[in-house]
Amino acid sequence: MADLKKMAKSKRRHTLVLMVGSLIIGASIIAQAYLIVAIVDHIFLNNGSFQDVIPQFGLLALALIIRALFSYVNGRTGIHMAASVKKQLRETLLKKYSRNPLQASIKGQSGEKVSVLMDSVDEVDSYFSHYYPIRIQATIIPLMMLIAIFSYNWVSGLILLITAPFIPITMAIVGKNTQQKSEEQMEKLSIFSGRFLDLLQGLATLKFFGRAKEKKEDLRQSSLDYREATMKVLKIAFLSSLMLEFISMLSTALVALEVGLRLVVYQQLSFFTAFFVLILVPEFFASLKELGSAFHTGRGSVAAAKRVQEELEEDELPVGWGKETFKNPSMPPTIELQNLSFSYGGERTALDNVSTVIPPMSHVAIIGPSGAGKSTLLNILSGLIRPESGNVLLDHKSMATYSEEAWFTQISYISQNPYIFSGTIKDNIILGVSENVSDLEVRMAAEKAGISHMIERLEKGYDTAVGEGGRGLSGGEKQRVALARAFLKKPTIILFDEPTVGLDLKTEQILQQSMKELGQKATVITVAHRLHTIKEADSILLLSHGQVKASGTHEQLLRESVDYQNMVMTQQGGRAE
Repeated sequence: MADLKKMAKSKRRHTLVLMVGSLIIGASIIAQAYLIVAIVDHIFLNNGSFQDVIPQFGLLALALIIRALFSYVNGRTGIHMAASVKKQLRETLLKKYSRNPLQASIKGQSGEKVSVLMDSVDEVDSYFSHYYPIRIQATIIPLMMLIAIFSYNWVSGLILLITAPFIPITMAIVGKNTQQKSEEQMEKLSIFSGRFLDLLQGLATLKFFGRAKEKKEDLRQSSLDYREATMKVLKIAFLSSLMLEFISMLSTALVALEVGLRLVVYQQLSFFTAFFVLILVPEFFASLKELGSAFHTGRGSVAAAKRVQEELEEDELPVGWGKETFKNPSMPPTIELQNLSFSYGGERTALDNVSTVIPPMSHVAIIGPSGAGKSTLLNILSGLIRPESGNVLLDHKSMATYSEEAWFTQISYISQNPYIFSGTIKDNIILGVSENVSDLEVRMAAEKAGISHMIERLEKGYDTAVGEGGRGLSGGEKQRVALARAFLKKPTIILFDEPTVGLDLKTEQILQQSMKELGQKATVITVAHRLHTIKEADSILLLSHGQVKASGTHEQLLRESVDYQNMVMTQQGGRAE
């Protein structure tokens, strides 16, 4: 709750509008009660004419309009505040994920992260759109009415002063349990969302292995757990509402009894005072009951905010960037790796004290068995993750001194499974280019990547829509779209992460030719398994268990490295075993 209060206080303009609006609403309620009593008193007790109270009717209508208008203003202010806070939270989460995108994708279920980003942040909405405005109103309006009641009948005011605190006391007692149940509800929702997204993404695999029914039952159980958690929260909410109604009804009855006795039996009060007090008392408790109802919503938001805060406080190794740019952006820099080490979650060491120098325009092949740290090294080189120790130097300066934009303008990273976004093929090809490009340039890039013939056969050509994740494209076609992006971008450093693995021979040959052309004016660093790809490299880096076991040309390693000799001997037909 403290974090939400802090965020609410930071929205000073919104808070000021809510406070002023609450003061005006409180004044209009008192004016409304006063005018109703004045009209009734004048007509029925003093036998006045209707014409005499026409001005009061006009003022009463004005008071009602002002009350309705500022109630609307307060409501809209709360909605705007909620939208602003949600935008701020989502931006903070996205910045955290973008500071270390690889860590965000490999740590935990992606479904849970989606749930935090969407559902948990949406749950925070009700605190600012509903609870916070009502809390301000419930602080100001009842206080104004209490002052008005005390000024006319101190005994009624005293009864309200004694009974009203039972409402916040009840809310505080119930609130502790509500927050715990709300936190359980948010946890169940995160689990349910995570399982649902994972099941959706892996549905085909589950069907192949005959596990779809089992996972369906797991999802059903998660859904039931979430339903039970929600019902527990609602149970507390209804019980709390019953208690609030009971307290307000009892207090109103006590005031009515006191006013009735003093008016009829003891004749100590005038009709005007008695009626005025009896009109204000329900309004007094209405504000407090509204707060009680909104209190549970606020507690739910606190649980959601706690979930968001936990996500933001998760350990991370953000990639740091500076402000420098490259002196000659058209030429690739010299890359020097100094004692790089990295582990995933402190459990598995991926790289251990890796050092090497990659000259400009060179072609480097990174090889080694599965789990040797090849992809991790490529991810560090690309700037997606930060090494736990060691440094990457670009032209003898740390990578951290260059700006993020300057570095990512220099490189293209083509992975085993490049991501294709929902949109047209053209949109996906021009993804890495900031300035406007002509259709001719797009077609030339596609032609160099060997995908133009396939695109031109489609009914809508380059405007053909593809689904999220590249639905509608084969693995080879997605690779060629990624190559077309690189041809259009014209990078000086190209990183390939086994891009031809799993492709047929013809597609592989097309990609190899495109990759060769793409690398003519750039430094090329490839994670490779194919022997013919390895042999063509200027330099080979052999990794094993995160360490550099050997480096040099194909001929040098054949003479000097037993590990490399064994690897070459296992190659059959240019393919790894």
